[in-house]
Amino acid sequence: MAKYEVIIIGGGPAGLTAGLYTSRAGLKSLLVERGIVGGQIINATLVENYPGFPQGISGAELVSLIHQQAVKYGLEVVTADVTGIAQGQPHSISTTEGDFEAIAIIIAAGSQYRKLGVLGEESLSGHGVSYCATCDGFFFRDREVAVVGGGDTAITDALELTRHVKKVYVIHRRDQLRAGQVLQQRAFAQPKLEFIWNSVVEEILGEKLLSGLKLRNVKTGQSSILKVAGVFVAVGLMPNSQQFSNILEVNDTGYIVTDETMATSTAGIFAAGDIRRNSPRQVAAAVGDGANAAVSAFKYVQEAGDRARITSP
Repeated sequence: MAKYEVIIIGGGPAGLTAGLYTSRAGLKSLLVERGIVGGQIINATLVENYPGFPQGISGAELVSLIHQQAVKYGLEVVTADVTGIAQGQPHSISTTEGDFEAIAIIIAAGSQYRKLGVLGEESLSGHGVSYCATCDGFFFRDREVAVVGGGDTAITDALELTRHVKKVYVIHRRDQLRAGQVLQQRAFAQPKLEFIWNSVVEEILGEKLLSGLKLRNVKTGQSSILKVAGVFVAVGLMPNSQQFSNILEVNDTGYIVTDETMATSTAGIFAAGDIRRNSPRQVAAAVGDGANAAVSAFKYVQEAGDRARITSP
């Protein structure tokens, strides 16, 4: 079984930053990522609020630079699914590429797109239903589509789609957006956007391809049909914490509970980024979490070594 001082689970900004810090501190570190290194931020065409890039930078380029920097200092990366953690000293991790041991673990597994949970969503996923405007917007060139949601992600997606499509309907269950003021100003000034307020999607219509949406006004109860070629769902995120909830404290929505040092309820296990409770889910905050978790993990590894020397015969 391969042994490390620190194992990081998840290769988004939080995980990569943690790996950069632990590797640069001289700890033997492994990052386990189940997919493409970078996390959800790789889908962002332009990140405008990350410090140091006044003209903005693409999400893919930003995480590529962090990845290069971390590997430069010795971070090892393996592509695998983590199937479980057995707590102990050291902790052991089971993955689809074998088992590993580490004194400290940093969980930065991020989150996944929350689904609407309505009829037609699963069957038409990839056939008109999408969760990534950057990935799939081009396929709806010169057609009409809808975006469901009213936060930063939804409005960013809607604005991104205007580069390709004829019209975007923004469907929001409230009568005002939750997105930041700058995004709202851009959205209201964009002639291709039309807002459908106080409404929810009850059903996604279509046989082999999406043909429309059944909507319900939450104030009047009135139903209507909106004919669109596609729908982009942006109603929030769910933490990828299911495989850790048996050994860590999570809140009622599944986010891992940590203290200000990123320590979880289990000694030697830390959490960073979108997966932890009260995360603002911003890339700059994820980077800060990763650095914080790495510093805490370094201290824990040092203290574990001190304890081992004290107790050894």
